[in-house]
Amino acid sequence: MRLTYTAALGAWLVGSAYGDPDSNGKYWIYGEGIKAAFIPYGASISDLIVNDKNGVPRDIVMGFDKASSYETDESHPHLGSVPGRYANRIKNSTFEIDGEVFKVTPNENPTPEYPQGLNTLHGGADGWDWRNFTVVSHTNSSITFSIVDPDGKEGFPGEVVSFITYSLGNLTWDAKIIAVATTKKTPIMLTSHTYWNLDGFANDETDLVFNHTFYMPYSTERVDVDNILIPTGDILTNEKGSVNDFWSAPKQIGKSFSDPEIHGNCGFNCTGYDNCWIVNRPSAHDWRAADNYVASIWSDWSGIKLDIYSDQDAFQMYSCNFQDGTFPLKSAQGRPGGPRTVPKYGCVVLEVQDWIDGINHPEWGRLDKQVFGPGSDPYVLQVSHKFSLVE
Repeated sequence: MRLTYTAALGAWLVGSAYGDPDSNGKYWIYGEGIKAAFIPYGASISDLIVNDKNGVPRDIVMGFDKASSYETDESHPHLGSVPGRYANRIKNSTFEIDGEVFKVTPNENPTPEYPQGLNTLHGGADGWDWRNFTVVSHTNSSITFSIVDPDGKEGFPGEVVSFITYSLGNLTWDAKIIAVATTKKTPIMLTSHTYWNLDGFANDETDLVFNHTFYMPYSTERVDVDNILIPTGDILTNEKGSVNDFWSAPKQIGKSFSDPEIHGNCGFNCTGYDNCWIVNRPSAHDWRAADNYVASIWSDWSGIKLDIYSDQDAFQMYSCNFQDGTFPLKSAQGRPGGPRTVPKYGCVVLEVQDWIDGINHPEWGRLDKQVFGPGSDPYVLQVSHKFSLVE
C-alpha cells in the first residue's frame, strides 16, 4: 500500500523521467536565464547559475564539483540540503506528544557529562541530509526526490514519507516539500539549507558578504535564544536601528558589525547572525503576490538580486560565522588569482521554516504546523526564489 501511495504522489508532483546525472553525479534542470544542478545526497542543490549585470554567468551557491564529495566531507555544513525530519534545534533532544516524552539523538554542543551533545540539530547524527534520496522523476525543468524515514529513526516516532520537487522557470527556482506521517504523530519541520554568495565568490573588492544588502519587511520580531541558540520561549522586538533590524529599511549585512550588540548575537562568543526572525504578515496575505516577498537580498557588485517568497512563518539567516577558510570553491567560482576557499563571513544561509523548536513551546500555538499524524493534512513547505538585476 505504501509503495502504491508513494508512486502515485510522486507522479502527481512532477512528470516523467528525463535524464541521467552528468559525469560529476549531478542532475541538471533548466529555465529561462537560469540553470541548476541537484544531487540525491540530502536532496541538495549543488549549482545555481544566473548572469550578472555584465552578462557573466555566476554560480551563486556553495557546493562541490563532484557529488561524491558531499558524502566524504567531514565538516558536513548541511550544504544546500533538506535537513530533517526536524530542521534547526530541539532543546534537550526531547519533546512531548499527547503526554508521551520522546528522546531523539543529540548531536550538538557536547559536554563531558553529555558527550553526544546537549541538543539535536537538523534531525540528529543521521538526519535526512546525511542520506541519499531517491530520484522519483527528472524533466528538463524539474526534479523530484523522495525519502522514506522509518519509525524510530534518530528516535522520532512513526514513519514519514516525503517528496521534494525543485523546478526552474523564468529566472525562478521553486521548491515544494511535502511530508506525510503514515503511522504515528510526529514532529515535521523542514527547510532548504542553501549557502549563497551573489557575487559567485568573484568580487575583486571583498571576499565577504558584508556588501550584500538584506531586507525582511515583515520581520519586526525574532525568537529569543540562549548561549547555544536554544529558544527561551520569549519573542523579542527588533528595535528600529538595532543590529537585528532588517525590516525598517534595507541594510547591508556588514553594517552593524561595528555595533557592540553584534557580539554574542549568534550565541556565546559568536559575532554575527544565526537568528530566527518571525514573519508577521497580514492574515489575508497572499504569499505569491508580486510585492510580498519575505526576504530580499542583492549585491551591487554583481547586480544580482534574489527575492524569496514563501508560505512559512519564520526566516533564519546565518552569516557563515564558522567558516574557517578551508571549504573549497567550485572550479567555476572565484576570480583569477583570488582565494580558492570560502572565508569566515564569505557566504550567507537563508532558510524559510516555521518557528524553531516550536514543538517545545506550545504557548506559541505552532503545534498544528509542526506535529502531524495519520489522517491529518500533510506537511507542506513552498518557496520561490525570484532573480533579477538591480537598477
